[in-house]
Amino acid sequence: MENKPISRLLRLLSQLMELQGEKSFKTKTIANAALAIGKLPFDVATKSLEELAAVKVIGKSVAAKVREIVETGTMKELEALLAETPPGVVEIMSIKGLGPKKVLVIWKELGIENIGELFYACNENRLMEAKGFGLKTQEDIRKSIEFKMANSGRFLYAHVHGFAKGLLSGLREIAGTELISFTGAFRRKAEIVDGLDILIGAPVLEEVVSWIESSEDLQLVERKDDVLTAESGSGVKVYIRFCTAEAYFKELVLQTGSAEHLEELSSRVKEVPSVIASEEEYYRAAGLPFIEPELREGVFEFSLAEKNALPQLICYEDLKGTLHNHSTWSDGASSLEEMARFCRDEMKIEYLGICDHSKSAFYAKGLSEERVLAQHAEIDALNAKLSPFKIFKGIESDILFDGSLDYPVEILSQFDFIVASIHSVFKMSEEKATSRLIKAIENPYTTILGHPTGRLLLSRSGYPVDIPKVIDACAANGVVIEINANPLRLDIDWRWHQYAIEKGVMLSVNPDAHSVRGFNDIHYGIIAARKGGVAAENCLNALNLTEISAFFESRRAHENTHHTI
Repeated sequence: MENKPISRLLRLLSQLMELQGEKSFKTKTIANAALAIGKLPFDVATKSLEELAAVKVIGKSVAAKVREIVETGTMKELEALLAETPPGVVEIMSIKGLGPKKVLVIWKELGIENIGELFYACNENRLMEAKGFGLKTQEDIRKSIEFKMANSGRFLYAHVHGFAKGLLSGLREIAGTELISFTGAFRRKAEIVDGLDILIGAPVLEEVVSWIESSEDLQLVERKDDVLTAESGSGVKVYIRFCTAEAYFKELVLQTGSAEHLEELSSRVKEVPSVIASEEEYYRAAGLPFIEPELREGVFEFSLAEKNALPQLICYEDLKGTLHNHSTWSDGASSLEEMARFCRDEMKIEYLGICDHSKSAFYAKGLSEERVLAQHAEIDALNAKLSPFKIFKGIESDILFDGSLDYPVEILSQFDFIVASIHSVFKMSEEKATSRLIKAIENPYTTILGHPTGRLLLSRSGYPVDIPKVIDACAANGVVIEINANPLRLDIDWRWHQYAIEKGVMLSVNPDAHSVRGFNDIHYGIIAARKGGVAAENCLNALNLTEISAFFESRRAHENTHHTI
């Protein structure tokens, strides 16, 4: 066995010992030995116990551990510590700049148990509030996690969007043609992409090759026939394909749709003209109306197209307000007034729903009953100052393990609306997770079900849930389902939007903003909604101020009737 694997195991042992509160001199002894073993000029596996013990930097106690690793590949002490530590916490320790002391704060004080949750906490500015952390540390951790994700070769749509936009702009200028477009998963605005595909309606252009070769952020990897393969400094693969101008729109269709979409489309096409002037012509040849790129996944678009029922997809301009947002009252970075003024003056919308964390979310400075009433007093004052703009009194109430919400009825009845969400105890059977959600949905004070599966893309799978049962329960109880716009969540998944719509369930595109900058995530929520075939009429926050006020009033009447009964 080489020295480096032994060194790594000893280093991990010292970290876990420190994490579990072992005396510092023991952990330092093992850590120092681990460092030294990695640099020794001989293979420690070839040495006897006595020979190892005689090496000054190793000593008798560490020598026994080294021999145990050599003979078994591990250590009983290490295995015992690993059994006591969540695997995600062990993975967190691999992030540059995070020693055991900081990991302990992340784990025990913030309740974070995997890299996905840590990344989400960085995006919410939650880390900078913890002991021993600051804005720079938080940003360094966020960048380290992004680098780790990039090494997997998969990327969140949101993380490559800015780079992609600049790339296309540069290529369009160099190529000198308007026949240029993204294709593939990025054009379909998939939540996760493996790279960027671009089609140019021209022969292979040497100007494009030269532009890539001279770029500071792109490296030409391969040139083969009519395809250029490049890679960005952050690891994003870029595939640039060329075709004739005459074939451009046909190729645009064929290079955009998923395999399932294209298979179904080809079965419907009788004859496509050799030259077409638009994608619409291709779909007409299949006897279909035009299908927007976002919908070309082969999931539900053909059944809607056959019935001439393709929706007018929602767009950003349809939104009249934003719900589910956090302020400095809990774990937000912007004050309530800053959030409200930004919505009114910059976004030009009519209302803000504030939903700071509830009292169970101690890690996020959740609001006690007394602080709820204090916040409501500030909201009343701001509404008088900012009228006709309106701040609605909401809360993101934790769904407890038994499915109940974490305030008594006397407090729940004070809110205009309530977003009910799960933030703890994710390890559940499907039956338990489903019943937990349904009980919360059946609570007459629940208005919106927040991020229903708890997933964090590329880092944490959602808890197992019978989604149709949950949607059916929302339909039966008039509860809205959130499309959480945070690009790490995009939860509820777009593949379930149509089922919700068919059941008459309203959806709400919620940014879950923790600062004024967080409102930008609404754009990603709109993208997810469009992929799910959502129209403005299906979206709660596309209602204007008068309409949503009436909606909340009707829900309050439902609460009062149910509570009286």
